Amino acid sequence: MPQLIASIEGVEVKKIFLHKDSTSLGRRNDNDIVLENMAVSGRHCVFELKGLADVFVEDLNSTNGTFVNNKKVRRQHLQDGDVLAIGAFRLQFLSASEEPSSVFGETSAMRLEPDGTPARESTLVHAFFQVQNGSSAGLEVPVTKAVTTFGKPGVAVVAVSHRRTGFYVACMDATVRPTLNGAPIGYDAVHLSPGDLLELAGTKMKFQLKD
Repeated sequence: MPQLIASIEGVEVKKIFLHKDSTSLGRRNDNDIVLENMAVSGRHCVFELKGLADVFVEDLNSTNGTFVNNKKVRRQHLQDGDVLAIGAFRLQFLSASEEPSSVFGETSAMRLEPDGTPARESTLVHAFFQVQNGSSAGLEVPVTKAVTTFGKPGVAVVAVSHRRTGFYVACMDATVRPTLNGAPIGYDAVHLSPGDLLELAGTKMKFQLKD
């Protein structure tokens, strides 16, 4: 199944499987793919699936344009490995991939150093979320990957990524917007500090760094 792998600054934040005949992308919440960034238009572009794996991207007169391999396009037949630039996001197109058996749980991505080389996994700092309410209160949920996802698909999912400058959280998908210290989280990554309180689909979790 064709898919898009979205990333910011070399860190994977979202995977989108293109299974519909038409998949819209934009900043507005009524799009199939929502990228909440001011450089993304309300309805920015649409992906059209032809047959099993032929995908065309069409720009919908967006303000800042849709780019494929650094070239601004109006309509383009995507090839395996093509990279789209939409605002601050980079989306790599893969023409065929296996759909995961579950979309919930941890996912990992290769973290890149500024020079483009892979970061060593040993550089990751131990971190965890401690559940603050409900029957799981007190449970420690580790953050062990370069990118770790938390949440319930169709309700709220966030991605926690580790970078050189610390840990960051961004919303991946939500009908109920997650909050950090009471403020809604968007698709732009927000820095996490020890003691920050993340609320996700009614579950409150405190971010901590291990000594």
